Amino acid sequence: MESAGCPCGRPEPYQRCCGRYHSGEAAAPTAEALMRSRYSAFALRDADYLLHTWHPRTRPPRIEFGAGTRWLGLEILDTRDGTALHTTGTVTFQARHTDSGRPGFLRERSRFERVDGAWVYVDGDLSV
Repeated sequence: MESAGCPCGRPEPYQRCCGRYHSGEAAAPTAEALMRSRYSAFALRDADYLLHTWHPRTRPPRIEFGAGTRWLGLEILDTRDGTALHTTGTVTFQARHTDSGRPGFLRERSRFERVDGAWVYVDGDLSV
């Protein structure tokens, strides 16, 4: 049975949305699609996907998830470039979460590049 929508906020079921990127069935076609799939990977604690879609130049050795963190929703605030016509792009987003029951949010302007034709996350600027 499929859920009502993907963790990234799209109405499509996970398997038809971010799940196809996580499984390797398809590659995210835009920087925004990669951002959404990475948010879903954080929500589902899929460290392998996060590392795989992180630029080799900036990739950490491992991902550690906060034990009490639960991701509740993603809002895309702005997208610049990041399509098939570009080699770079930025996505500004806000993600709601709870940390050990305390509500919070993360706002970031993320930078993406295409490496060997695939979009990867480079880094981001956090803001409050």
